[in-house]
Amino acid sequence: MKMALMQEKLYTVEDIYNLPEGKRAQLIDGHIYDMAPPARIHQKIISELALSIGQYIKSKGGKCDIYPTPFAVFLNRDNRNYVEPDIPVICDRTKLDEKGCNGAPISEFL
Repeated sequence: MKMALMQEKLYTVEDIYNLPEGKRAQLIDGHIYDMAPPARIHQKIISELALSIGQYIKSKGGKCDIYPTPFAVFLNRDNRNYVEPDIPVICDRTKLDEKGCNGAPISEFL
């Protein structure tokens, strides 16, 4: 007698949006990965880095924008990948919509 294999549930971006308020997670290839709240020192370092990167971009006349976390990045333009990078730098504004960035955030820096 053959036993049927249980099929693993794959999640979508809709499942991420249906998480309880305040719960943070990322979605990679249909698998949900919980995210712990960042430590205070992590946030301080990210803030300093984002400020430095933003000043550099501005000093070079760059057209890139920095969005603070949480900021949604939908990789591969599908519904199975959703990440929140610490410092998303978006240089191609055609990738932006009201929900976030569709595709890899940075393909060129300035």
